[in-house]
Amino acid sequence: MRFTLLAAACAIATFVAGTAHAADYPERPVTLIVPYPAGGTTDIAARTVAQAMAPFLGQPLVVDNRAGAGGNIGMGMVKRAQPDGYTIGMGTIGTQTINEFIYKDMPYDAEKDFTPLALVLTTPNVIVVRADSQLKSMQDLVAYAKGSKGKPMTYGSPGIGSSVHLTGAYLEHIAGIEMLHVPFRGVAASMPALIGGQIDVLLDNLPSTLGQLKDGTRVRALAVTSAERSPSLPDVPTVTESGIGKMDVTAWFALYAPAGIPGNVRDKLITAAQQALRTDAVREQFKALGAVPGNATGRELARFEEQERQRWGDLVKTRNITAN
Repeated sequence: MRFTLLAAACAIATFVAGTAHAADYPERPVTLIVPYPAGGTTDIAARTVAQAMAPFLGQPLVVDNRAGAGGNIGMGMVKRAQPDGYTIGMGTIGTQTINEFIYKDMPYDAEKDFTPLALVLTTPNVIVVRADSQLKSMQDLVAYAKGSKGKPMTYGSPGIGSSVHLTGAYLEHIAGIEMLHVPFRGVAASMPALIGGQIDVLLDNLPSTLGQLKDGTRVRALAVTSAERSPSLPDVPTVTESGIGKMDVTAWFALYAPAGIPGNVRDKLITAAQQALRTDAVREQFKALGAVPGNATGRELARFEEQERQRWGDLVKTRNITAN
């Protein structure tokens, strides 16, 4: 009896101490794991929101790039982290809704192992060629792909399982063409390959290519993948406008904590993210990148993820896409 009472008392004391500690959150810097290399859209989104959230949390957010396996390595680290709010991750359409359908051995369950916090931004993907390419339109791209004999048209992406990879597969599907996918470790590797002539076409998230497109001396855009034109590239048509098929694809990036995070810690992170995304600085920075701040949090973000899993899961199965 004494042992039972003592155990209960210890459990209560531990709970009270943990609750008090969580109430003081955060007492030290928060690590934000980015599961892709520096310089890409995921990294840009993470560093922007990290800087903007810091004043609202009262602690800095330290970005830690842990790339590999289509984002699985980094998000696997988020899953294994202590659910105390001091390690969070920047998940993407790829890590949260696509990878489970193309990788056989996943280090996490995207639906069960994370606590959705906040959608950070959405952005179209863009289809890019060299400035001196003979391809002047999407019709040219389709005609070239269909006319290639023996040597398929190649398109580069930031990696297997990314929304960009699946955008290429979706483009093949609606246009009735076949292309060879060439994955790279981020746009820092794929852009030089396009400029150097190692690949014919580059597909990427708009923010990480916009600077090169605005410069215009080495690359240019054929189309954006969203339903409407991007205000950042008003003269570039959508794929749908090009007349080769209907496409409405946007990439998205969101913050996640490990499953089991205390409710009050989760709420503090969500509130800080919402406050950061409403600041003029973030809105202007995202606008300049051709991106739109997100507005879904918590359960709403979870419901959005489920819809995306259905959509991309169906495409992966139809096109028989794998990580090999």
